[in-house]
Formats: sequence, C-alpha cells, structure tokens
Amino acid sequence: MTESASRHIPLILASASPRRLELLAQIGIVPDQVCPAEIDETPQKDELPRPMAERLAIEKAQAVAALPENKTSYILASDTVVALGRRILGKPQDEREARKFLKMLSGRRHRVYSGLCLITPEGKILSRAVMTAVSLKRLAQRDIDSYIASGEWQGKAGAYAIQGLAGRFVKSINGSYSNVVGLPLFETANMLDGCGYRSKNS
Repeated sequence: MTESASRHIPLILASASPRRLELLAQIGIVPDQVCPAEIDETPQKDELPRPMAERLAIEKAQAVAALPENKTSYILASDTVVALGRRILGKPQDEREARKFLKMLSGRRHRVYSGLCLITPEGKILSRAVMTAVSLKRLAQRDIDSYIASGEWQGKAGAYAIQGLAGRFVKSINGSYSNVVGLPLFETANMLDGCGYRSKNS
C-alpha cells in the first residue's frame, strides 16, 4: 500500500472559484486549503483554445506547488476557456465586451475547454483538457439586456454562466455539464483516484 493510500495527504485547490469548490463537494471532495494562483492568463501568440486551457491549468498548479509549504500536498488546478472556432472569448473586461461576446455566441455552437492539472506530493504532473460543445438559442436584444443587467456575466469566460440565468439560453449541450460550469468532475475524480488521493472521510 502506498503512503498516499494509507493516510490522508492534504489537497490544495489552486483556484479562488466558488463554483469549483461546490462542484468538488458534489463528489465528496473538500480541499484542505484553497490557494489561488496568480499567473498571467494572456493567450500566447497564435495559441489555440485547447492548449491554452491546459497550459494555464499547469501553470496555476506549478505556481502553487512551488511554495515550500505545499511540497507534500496534492495540488489541483483548472482553467476554463470559451472558444468560437479558433477565437478565445475570455472574461469580459466591461459591459460593452460582454454584450459583444453574447452577440457572437447568439444562435451558434461554441466549445468550452477546461484544462485540468494535478501535481502529486512526489512531484508528478498529470494534465489534460476536456471539451464540451454548447449551442445557444438566438438571443433577442431583450435577452441580452436583461442578462447584462443581472451582472451574472462578470468574471465569467464567454460572458455567461450556464448554471445561472443563462441556462435558459442553452439549446443543447454535448459533453460534460460540470466542465462548462468550471470543472469536469468525471475526469477530476479519475485523476485523483488514479494518483492514490484519499479524502478525509474515505
């Protein structure tokens, strides 16, 4: 039996997102610590959405793992990218950009990528990217106006939150729902299980 399987080793979530904490709680995982990573999330030149999501997740995990006090913990990080073709729609800077994003997504199919990275106490790095396809209905001006007024778009990649008011705009989804919210639960659980992580209650 490995050391990680015989005793509880702390899990650190390298994210300040309350959505990711809620998602982990759904599958019975409560991180021992939340340690947001401060990294530059600017896309690199000609970078595509899927590689970007995975790269940012790795960089977030590595930034937190580099802290001396975290050397003997599991580090879990994720980053979500919304893409329309090759174009990356990040978190809107203001209301004007949020309106622009929503108009671009209106009546169209787009992809949501989540990069996922786990660094084990031994320093092993595992990463992958998960994709979900989402189709939104054609948005009327009143749809956009009311959604902007709600403020829900703030801090959301692509300017919408599927788990909130924008759920009424979603025509179809192909793939993981939790991935669109911010963390692909199936893949996360498999990654943690495969590396021997055991929660406090297991």
